[in-house]
Amino acid sequence: MKILFASITDSGILRVRSELINQLLMHGNEVVVVTPQDKDYQKLIDMGCRFIPLDIQRTGMNPFSDISVYNMYKKILQIERPNFVLLFTTKPNIYCGMACRKLNIPTVMNITGMGLALGKKGILQYLLVRMYSRACNGKNMKKIFFQNDDSLQFFRTHKIGKEDIYERIPGSGVNLDKFLFQEFPESDTVDFLFVARVMKEKGIDEYIEAARNIKKTHSNAVFHVLGECNEEYKTIVDEETKRGNIVYHGRVNNILDYEKISQCTIQPSYYPEGMSNVILEAAASGRPVITTDHPGCREGVDDGVSGFIVPIKDAKTLEQSIEKILAMTLEERKEMGKRGREKMEREFDRNIVTKAYLNVLSCL
Repeated sequence: MKILFASITDSGILRVRSELINQLLMHGNEVVVVTPQDKDYQKLIDMGCRFIPLDIQRTGMNPFSDISVYNMYKKILQIERPNFVLLFTTKPNIYCGMACRKLNIPTVMNITGMGLALGKKGILQYLLVRMYSRACNGKNMKKIFFQNDDSLQFFRTHKIGKEDIYERIPGSGVNLDKFLFQEFPESDTVDFLFVARVMKEKGIDEYIEAARNIKKTHSNAVFHVLGECNEEYKTIVDEETKRGNIVYHGRVNNILDYEKISQCTIQPSYYPEGMSNVILEAAASGRPVITTDHPGCREGVDDGVSGFIVPIKDAKTLEQSIEKILAMTLEERKEMGKRGREKMEREFDRNIVTKAYLNVLSCL
């Protein structure tokens, strides 16, 4: 078969879909990847994929001006005529999904997150629900994968797609062979990681506030920030870095190198996540995780066992949880990290996700 992947970043496909692509290629299928061309498209080509660049904006949704996106997808599909299309992230889900329905191409959709527009009540949410319904309610839609129960319930409530094609999967899963259990660093510092785009909804304000307060009494605590910085936070990040409250590294590709030196990952997000890969990868590496009681975050942590779950937008409780980590012995932190690894092995092995896709494809 010819199978087309449509997503919003080439790096996202490479990072969390490589195992599925390798399985498809191994069985003699042709794989075509359609995303904006960024830094990882050549690696996808080297794997054996054919790559088609698509010039669309990663962020922002405007149903009135984005009609050109639909037309671009439709043109690609008419030329390629794939046997199957796999969709990831909101824009491809909607616009490529509608084009697939128009052309009656069998499709699988993955709800990787609600996104800010769909996750907030208002006229834009209303329009997006209508558009998602248009993309999902055709006979060509064979499966809709959900990464958390809240997203599934939203689709059920709004009657988007048919319930008999709904399936819950453990996010994108985590590659347990790549993210191996890491020995705990024995150093004079206790290093914490924030790994996300630096934006309000990812909880950067709460992280910085907690770091600022903790540093007053714990000079050995180091608060790293890894991720691309939104424009409105550049001055704040620069100032907090100069004051020594955080260490900003920018967007990095070698997350594993930072997991090795860390003793805890913190993700205080209230962004409409699908399932946080950051949390899964940190837990797989054997690191405690502090995160929020929010869909796509809380599922990856057993509270008090493999980490701590705190309310959203609550810097004080976040600070208290960091204090708990600092008060632990090194052995206690190691044990908490070990429990996280065990949870990933039980519930979030990426092979579970890969098999779910292969099962759908084998039924057609």
